[in-house]
Amino acid sequence: CAAVGCHGAGGVRWSFHAGRVAGYSGAGAVAAGSVGALASLAQVSPALRPLWTLTHAAAMALGLWLLWRGRQPAWMTNLGRGRTSRATAVGGWQRISGPARGAGAGLAWVAWPCGLLQSALVVAALCQSPAAGGLAMGAFALASAPGLLLTPWALGRLRGVEAASPGARHGERLVRLAIRVSGLALAGGALFALNRDAWHRFVAYCI
Repeated sequence: CAAVGCHGAGGVRWSFHAGRVAGYSGAGAVAAGSVGALASLAQVSPALRPLWTLTHAAAMALGLWLLWRGRQPAWMTNLGRGRTSRATAVGGWQRISGPARGAGAGLAWVAWPCGLLQSALVVAALCQSPAAGGLAMGAFALASAPGLLLTPWALGRLRGVEAASPGARHGERLVRLAIRVSGLALAGGALFALNRDAWHRFVAYCI
């Protein structure tokens, strides 16, 4: 979100949030209109468990790396750059610019493996019509938007302090501290998820 919001103009930021609302609303309409598809997804979910575990293990490794080094990896830093060399472009998506880039990122936001998002989709699936499911998910997207607006703003302020500080020492320390706190939160959340899953498996085995 910070990569889209911090390095883009206002139009890019707002197109990102518009695309996010549209993507969430579409997913809510699909969930409400196809309970059978949701049931099929529930049957497929055990096969996705190894991928889920690997995702959280990778998130924990990234969090520990951020906590240790206090800076983002080069590939993550380059995600927010508008222009990169052909060698550093990720899948060619960096060639997309302007509001279309923000809208595309917003539409893809529904694919994040977020437990709160999945819970909201279950609520949308309980609605009586696709329109109601879309409205429910649209409301969820709007209610969760302030956090996604605040985070890029806070990161931009930290970058401004870093650039304006004499010798950039004070600002650099603030940025490193923020990155380390983020790494600790990321590693802790991933560890909690992995431990919770392992604990449930242990309890099921004992029972």
